[in-house]
Amino acid sequence: MIRNIFVFLHRWVGLVMAVFLIIVGLTGSLLAFNKELDEFFGRVFAPQMYAAPRLGEPRLDIATLWERAAPLVQHARVTNVTLSDERVLVGFNADVDPATGKPYDLGFSRLYVDPWTGAELGRSTKGDISEGMINFMPFVYKLHKALLLEETGKLILGIVALLWTFDCFVGFYLTLPVSRSGFWRKWKTAWAVKRGAGAYRLNLDLHRASGLWVWPMLLVFAWSSVMFNMKPAYDWTMSKLMSSRSTIDELKETMKKTMEMPEGAAKPVPALAPRAALEAAQRLAAEQAKAQGRDAPEPKSLAYLDRGVYFYSVRHPQRMGESAQKGGLVMIDGDTGALVGVPPMFSNPEAIRPSTRDVVDILLVSLHEAQLFGLPYKIFVSVLGLAIAMLSVTGVYIWWKKRKARRFHKTRGASAGAALEATVGE
Repeated sequence: MIRNIFVFLHRWVGLVMAVFLIIVGLTGSLLAFNKELDEFFGRVFAPQMYAAPRLGEPRLDIATLWERAAPLVQHARVTNVTLSDERVLVGFNADVDPATGKPYDLGFSRLYVDPWTGAELGRSTKGDISEGMINFMPFVYKLHKALLLEETGKLILGIVALLWTFDCFVGFYLTLPVSRSGFWRKWKTAWAVKRGAGAYRLNLDLHRASGLWVWPMLLVFAWSSVMFNMKPAYDWTMSKLMSSRSTIDELKETMKKTMEMPEGAAKPVPALAPRAALEAAQRLAAEQAKAQGRDAPEPKSLAYLDRGVYFYSVRHPQRMGESAQKGGLVMIDGDTGALVGVPPMFSNPEAIRPSTRDVVDILLVSLHEAQLFGLPYKIFVSVLGLAIAMLSVTGVYIWWKKRKARRFHKTRGASAGAALEATVGE
């Protein structure tokens, strides 16, 4: 009885999720190499967006790039400058059109400038596939993250993620033998794909065996999807399992409070010019690095988001034994240059004692986004995305074949009954 209920749930939950998991699986397979593919498409289809390297010539600093980018766009103000090797990303906020009371339509969301001269390299609207293959990976990311439907898509994927997490356990249970007699011998067949089998048996074996072999990672990706798309459900569940609060959530709350300052605190143009803000932020970041026993950090970006505060992010030079370059963030007052705050994990990361919840959160994010174990794990995640799509396709095929068989037997049974009735009548 219980098994029949689980078969029913697995069948219909799987059908509800199928289209979404096929989309998520295929897009996720590409996103495992998001950075590499984005640069590849950019260089192939929009080489003008990259500046020619100038060996021996120093790049411009953030403040100079900010000043040179400002006149490039009418009816807008520079809000952030982010450095990279061969192009610099500049963000703008549109001014309000007095005729309509609405912000001007700038016609782009990303503007790139030459890091050596500040000259414009090109513009694009992130995720707009109509602009060509330069936006292919941002388009894939938007499709993967929210089905191109913003908050509605995120909610749909959150519900799918909850169903997927539940179905992971149901699907695992259904692979177990019904009888305990010869349990391991019988269960062994569920892990294998029979050679030379017909189409139905091949699909059944692929569906069952593939799900078993990668089951732990399917659960990781399902539950991390709940974390990304339905945070209240994730937080409630984790609070029942772990008492410690996540410092990641504390950082988000700090940033949220800064972004939700009273309207009176919002200032489109700060008293402190970008150059003065950069100097103040660099000094404070250097003091933080010195307190941590680090060398002076390298600048990464400077942003002013109309809330009276500049955000200055840096890269700390990599230390021996560190797996990745660590980042930092300093927030300063847009009028005085005084330190507004430094999130604890940036001000003194060595002093942070991660809770179990922190470790789980960070691990789930890192595994989902293929940030661990280098190239081999990226390849694994890419293949796993294809496997997730394949599990959905084979599941739908199995359902279709069984439904077809049931209808055939029902029709044949009805025909046989009619023939028998006619014979008795005669």
